[in-house]
Amino acid sequence: MTMTEDEEQGRRRSTAEVAADLEASGALDALFARIDSGEVQLTGDGGLLPGLLKAALERGLQAEMSSHLGYEKGDPEAASFPNSRNGTSPKTVATEVGDVGLEVPRDRDGTFAPRLVPKGSRRLGGLDEMIISLYAGGMTIRDIQHHLASTIGTELSHETISKITDEILEEVLAWQRRPLEAFYPVVYLDALVVKVRDGAHVRNKAAHIAVGVDLEGIKHVLGIWVQAAEGAKFWAGVCAELANRGVADVLVVCCDGLTGLPEAIEATWPGSMVQTCVVHLIRAAMRFVNYGHRKAVAAALKTVYQAPDAPTARAALDAFAASELGKRNPNTVRVFADAWERFTPFLAFPPMLRRVIYTTNSIESLNYQLRKIIKNRGHFPNDDAVVKLLWLAICNIEDKRARDRQRERDQNVPSDKRHADGRLVEGQVTTNWKQALAQLALAYPDRINPYL
Repeated sequence: MTMTEDEEQGRRRSTAEVAADLEASGALDALFARIDSGEVQLTGDGGLLPGLLKAALERGLQAEMSSHLGYEKGDPEAASFPNSRNGTSPKTVATEVGDVGLEVPRDRDGTFAPRLVPKGSRRLGGLDEMIISLYAGGMTIRDIQHHLASTIGTELSHETISKITDEILEEVLAWQRRPLEAFYPVVYLDALVVKVRDGAHVRNKAAHIAVGVDLEGIKHVLGIWVQAAEGAKFWAGVCAELANRGVADVLVVCCDGLTGLPEAIEATWPGSMVQTCVVHLIRAAMRFVNYGHRKAVAAALKTVYQAPDAPTARAALDAFAASELGKRNPNTVRVFADAWERFTPFLAFPPMLRRVIYTTNSIESLNYQLRKIIKNRGHFPNDDAVVKLLWLAICNIEDKRARDRQRERDQNVPSDKRHADGRLVEGQVTTNWKQALAQLALAYPDRINPYL
């Protein structure tokens, strides 16, 4: 039975209290002195922690055997029971503190099936969790193999570690196919480039990521898809899959300026407004600007995308195009002019709503964190490995941030002095969402009211 977060925290507190009581009593002073002198080592072969774990496991196995047989070891009435003990069998299990050699008790009938260390099991559960956590942090299978051998003295084969990480594929698949909400006011679409082995070659592929904002303003990663390249045709398939999983209506879809993507989105959700990401647009417009002109060009473009309405924005762009700076940078003007129809929709909304829909930064910040995890990896063996690692990385980042925030709350750090990062995406509430939702409700009264 899986413990809740509160139960898990309570268990950890009680364990820490026991350790604190032992330390305060002085019962551990002699042991600490032997550890400090190097006489006793904590982990590895012959270490203290493996020894304690061995004693605890063997004690538990003997208790299980007593329960199975119906009498305690050494009971003078043992002969009256139909089944009896029949010695032990040696077994080595890999654990979080190193390899532990156990003497597993046997019975004469061969019916004893221990639950503490199940038959056929060569690892304790905590080690699997450690391996998955290391994998989610960006370590390759060979890195994990070396790490376990050098830190806790546990030798696991490449195939074993790979099999452990593959065990979560079913969970990832279930997440990728889970039903979604019928209505998301805002959906962000973006992709990042990963290297994947394709036959004898390593090729660049695009990992497509969709993030949806629900009516409460909470962000959710809707899915991750891998394709040879980012393209409108593939995005059309992604949108169709989201619709098949229950997404019936989307008000605003924010994406980059990929040719054909707006048409693919509108084919799935005909009433949606497609907004080209302004940050992507600015980045493209600044690509060919000399370094010495960048500040001036950026300041001129700000008058365009911060204009109060579309006509004012057009006048600002025309003024920039006619200026000496604009004549030196015709590509900057062309980028905005070519994307004008998909750039201007957000200008029809008030400032609070503009901040929500003008950029895909919700995914950009996610991609930044994910790139840090995958940058040390040469390439992935297949597409499933990409989705698996990205999903694990998102879960790992969110869990770490949640622990950091909980630690600050436990330490009674005032809310205005907390430094722990908020949630990256999953579960994060969009800034100023209530005001933005109110403005969306005014703009789309027939489409939001039925869902409130």
